[in-house]
Amino acid sequence: MKWAAFLWDGASGARRRPGVSNLLLVVAAASSGGLVAYADSGSDAAVEKPQLPQRKKVVVLGTGWGGTTFLRNLDSRLYDVQVISPRNYFAFTPLLPSVTSGTVEPRSIVEPIRRVLEKKGGEIKFWEAECFKIDPRNKKIHCRSNIGTNLDGNGEFLVDYDYLVVAVGARTNTFNTPGVVENCHFLKEVEDAQKIRRSVMDCFERASLPFLDEEERKKNLHFVVVGGGPTGVEFAASLHDFVTEDLSKLYPSVQHLVKISLIEAADHILTMFDKRITNFAEDKFGRDGIDVKTGYKVVKVSKDAITMQNPATGDISVPYGMAVWSTGIGTRPFIVEFMKQIGQGNRRVLATDEWLRVRECDDVYAIGDCATINQRRVMEDIAEIFRVADKDKSGTLTVKEIQDVLDDIYVRYPQVQLYLKSKQMNGIADLVRSAKGDAEKESVELNIEEFKKALSLVDSQVKFLPATAQVASQQGQYLARCFNKMKDAEEHPEGPIRIRGEGRHRFRPFRYRHLGQFAPLGGEQTAAQLPGDWISIGHSTQWLWYSVYATKQISWRTRMLVVSDWTRRFIFGRDSSCI
Repeated sequence: MKWAAFLWDGASGARRRPGVSNLLLVVAAASSGGLVAYADSGSDAAVEKPQLPQRKKVVVLGTGWGGTTFLRNLDSRLYDVQVISPRNYFAFTPLLPSVTSGTVEPRSIVEPIRRVLEKKGGEIKFWEAECFKIDPRNKKIHCRSNIGTNLDGNGEFLVDYDYLVVAVGARTNTFNTPGVVENCHFLKEVEDAQKIRRSVMDCFERASLPFLDEEERKKNLHFVVVGGGPTGVEFAASLHDFVTEDLSKLYPSVQHLVKISLIEAADHILTMFDKRITNFAEDKFGRDGIDVKTGYKVVKVSKDAITMQNPATGDISVPYGMAVWSTGIGTRPFIVEFMKQIGQGNRRVLATDEWLRVRECDDVYAIGDCATINQRRVMEDIAEIFRVADKDKSGTLTVKEIQDVLDDIYVRYPQVQLYLKSKQMNGIADLVRSAKGDAEKESVELNIEEFKKALSLVDSQVKFLPATAQVASQQGQYLARCFNKMKDAEEHPEGPIRIRGEGRHRFRPFRYRHLGQFAPLGGEQTAAQLPGDWISIGHSTQWLWYSVYATKQISWRTRMLVVSDWTRRFIFGRDSSCI
């Protein structure tokens, strides 16, 4: 046995001679094992370790587009980050309609959230649980786990926070229509897409049974999609391709009985797109045999029939085999309760300011489908804007004085710039001219009433953001940047002038940058509406859709899986098994 003894300086990590160290390290090594022992060699004073500054605790609710993008961009070394979500993965939701038809496998579009957190490094904690109550007064959230129980047997636990980021998304809005929850499928989660896929196959297998009559077969093969938005249209197109390209070969005896109906309460489908895309989609669906019923409102869904209303025809009851409900989004129940606590009970969705902070609630942020930005109106602050611009306290404003604060006004109130653009005005001088004659000269002055008149219509350009993955992702990226720079921004604010108060805001407000939107219409044809009023429709746009969606995957693993699924479909067709 060999013995080795030396002294080690615990502060510097260097070896010391006996008598100058605080700790004595004795190592005993042998062929059968070893022993490590530590002993205090000198003073009785305890070794003081340097105290690291305590990090603020950031709790993130949700692992969707907003929450995951926030986590991927957040500097986790600055905060104690904890993530809570009922699902332990991120899902690439724009490809859910492809999952329903077997074009893409469900595991190809999901990334385990722990793998995302692992790449971040640091000690980010994740709990698979569901938040059912937020207590903003005590800065605590109440959670419930469905996979384990505590000593009380109910699986509930409390988590406190310094900052709370709410990114829980939304649920499907049924508009309290009777029978929807019990009889319709939704398309919000991966599990929904898997259920729809199995249900489609069950309808074909049931229609192929020998003891059914013709009417019963038609009923089983009538697929109804309620909602003419992007999700409903893409699902109807994807289902049509699945039937015509794959299932018609496997079920030749019943393929002529298949009917796909798309029901929309508005006068047209895809109303958020350019009219050229809307008209093309309706014409194409007509050629493909998809029955588009616009102007119909579904009032009841029973086990065997859907009842809808039309001003011209009255109530119509239609038998169906499977129905998919895709008519918009609604607020989750615990968010509704939270809104009541903070005085937002009369709203339909959680309201935030332009910095994504929940109104009337400190240190709580909300991003994604669960919230909407309540843009501040110019007319609410018109007197304060006038005061800030009137630096000489003369009671009037010149064009030059307005121009001096114009950049800050544009940042704080983007509707001003949008209004000037919509009216084809070159600048503030044109806006002032509309209120008071010739304003070419900087000496022209406006009093408060004339200033109000000049800006009285700009709030008509306030826009509400759509509930899309693109918006949630940009909000998550913006909020992470704010958290990363929060300390520096306290000393060096980069935002616009505070209209009510002194100094500047810490950050510039969130601004959504629209990068375009796609509408796959089946038959390897897609419509795209891109910035600059650029419209593209056809087979070439479908390849653009492939490239964009492959690029937007959050990992190389899912990117390769999705591309391989597309390749497999081209070669072998779609899988029709009921797994």
